[in-house]
Amino acid sequence: MPASLCTGKGESCMQVNISGHQLEVTKPLREYVELKLKKLEGHFDKITNVQVTMTVEKLKQKIEATLHIHGGEVVANAEHDDMYAAIDLLTDKLDRQLLKHKEKQQSILKGAAAR
Repeated sequence: MPASLCTGKGESCMQVNISGHQLEVTKPLREYVELKLKKLEGHFDKITNVQVTMTVEKLKQKIEATLHIHGGEVVANAEHDDMYAAIDLLTDKLDRQLLKHKEKQQSILKGAAAR
């Protein structure tokens, strides 16, 4: 079931869809993912839509996320023995990618302003 997370500053909200494949997404798992995604939005507030899929394959807990952002999309995945640890790994990867995207956009804007 999709949820909207709002930061509280202005009208910035992102649509979040969390699903499980061979896994029931419990309320604590959903809340943990939403908490981590909210922190990402603090670094990059132009996230419009997020699709998160959690999977269990044998003993591995896998998670994948696609963030639709202004100017493209960011995709990352992670796996671990524990789903909460996989979520942490995933959000770390997403955070690094968002910062890289933000820096790239800023350098493009600075380059355009210098012309």
